[in-house]
Amino acid sequence: MSTTATVVTIVAAVMSGFSGGSIFLRAKFVVEPLAEYGVPRSWWNRLGAAKAAGAAGLLVGLFVPVIGLMAAIGLILYFTGAVIAVVRARSYGHVPFPLLYMAPVVGALALGFPA
Repeated sequence: MSTTATVVTIVAAVMSGFSGGSIFLRAKFVVEPLAEYGVPRSWWNRLGAAKAAGAAGLLVGLFVPVIGLMAAIGLILYFTGAVIAVVRARSYGHVPFPLLYMAPVVGALALGFPA
């Protein structure tokens, strides 16, 4: 794995971990939109756990590539679902946010994790 791939993977993990932690800490900038989109409050901890697990998987993937590959795919599916939720809620101005978090994950997948 190249230095670039390693850096992009770490950035993706930090961003995904931050996003997951923001749900656990009930950061206003995260939970208000979730409520606006109609995401049930009972799902919030699971969504945060999914992002945190994906972040951890990306970091483990630096040493065990197949884990990183699976984590990247899972996070891409997660953020794709987030885009769908935002569009369904007709909050089109918020579409860039899940895409912003997905971009480094896609980059990590494209640059590394040879299985």
